[in-house]
Amino acid sequence: MEERSVFARRLQAAREARCVSQKQLGILAGIDQFVASARINQYERGKHVPDLQTAQRLAAELNVPVSYLYEPDDDLAKLIRLLGECSRDQLHQLIIQLETA
Repeated sequence: MEERSVFARRLQAAREARCVSQKQLGILAGIDQFVASARINQYERGKHVPDLQTAQRLAAELNVPVSYLYEPDDDLAKLIRLLGECSRDQLHQLIIQLETA
């Protein structure tokens, strides 16, 4: 059996963490309500990959950076997700700390 893509796994994990159905997510992201569930299901199974604009809308609805959905390294993906929750000021302070470390 072929392993699902990084995007497929991360999309499903982020959706489940937000406790929304495939149909709800699709509709929130602007996908027609009559195909929303099937489309998200195809993305999560790795059968299809959305274009970047759709991926950005999905990420926005899931409150994760779009780069989180594509990052293959689990630790880096977690860091991207956590950084996405930071304010601009917090990010700036972290950048300064990392650059001076």
